[in-house]
Amino acid sequence: MSERLFAPPATFMRLPYLTRFDEARAVVLGLPFDCGAHPARIGSRSGPAAIRQASLNLERGDEHSDIDAFKLLNAGDAGDVPVVPGNIEKSFPLMERAVAAVARAGAVPITLGGDGAIALPEMRALRAVHGDLVTVHIDSHTDAEDTPGHDNGNPFMRAAEDGIVDTKASFHIGMRGNAAPPAMLEIARRRGYTVLPQRELLAKSINAVFDQVRSVVGRRPVYLCWDMDFFDPSCAPGVCTPTPGGVTAREGLAILEATAGLNFAGISINTVSPPHDPEGTTALLAANVVQNFMNLMARGIAND
Repeated sequence: MSERLFAPPATFMRLPYLTRFDEARAVVLGLPFDCGAHPARIGSRSGPAAIRQASLNLERGDEHSDIDAFKLLNAGDAGDVPVVPGNIEKSFPLMERAVAAVARAGAVPITLGGDGAIALPEMRALRAVHGDLVTVHIDSHTDAEDTPGHDNGNPFMRAAEDGIVDTKASFHIGMRGNAAPPAMLEIARRRGYTVLPQRELLAKSINAVFDQVRSVVGRRPVYLCWDMDFFDPSCAPGVCTPTPGGVTAREGLAILEATAGLNFAGISINTVSPPHDPEGTTALLAANVVQNFMNLMARGIAND
């Protein structure tokens, strides 16, 4: 019988569902994990499903090029890692193994979070595969708090302590408002990170800042972590910790384009919280971020 009775799981922009990654250059992977520790807003565990659903509104294409990014990248979607929200001991090793499996096959894992805690197992996996790892973290928070244990506020502190990333060649960009008091920024700087709060990013100009990033990072493998609360709540209300005064959607997508030339080892888009996302506005913007990163990667490959 030729009629297909069973469809694969819902995928990002209806990409092929993959169980093998050896021919892919980019693989979307869901990490539906959150710590469940926020006093008022829990829900980013549902982020991957919301981003995939919102992605059905997107059209395949790139305003900067006629390159078919999905075809060039042989991109696919591997579905979700079977994590248990709130259970760090079980979930971190699963996420680490899944990200490493994609990376070892030679593909760039593009992960859908999940809260900021997912950054630590991702960095562990990428360091194990690529070595010499650096990070570029786009967020309204440093996520490098000097607090014990593991949560969404300290993955970059644990990464620094464990030597997972070279902090002297790593950047935190976009911190602002009550999420970025001077003492908090100084904690990350003392660990060796370069911290460029949003006021410096906009004062220096986007291009100048990312010229600085490229000059420091060079061709080293980069874990790029993009927290959706980097955007202003007016365009991304459904996030874990909304912080007024962020960039517009247009500014944020321009900043994404400014990351061109980095050697992406892994890309994470996280902290979409569907229970706090009227009409799926944040999930739709996050889906655009994912697609735009794939377009950017494809242009880089085509131009090499």
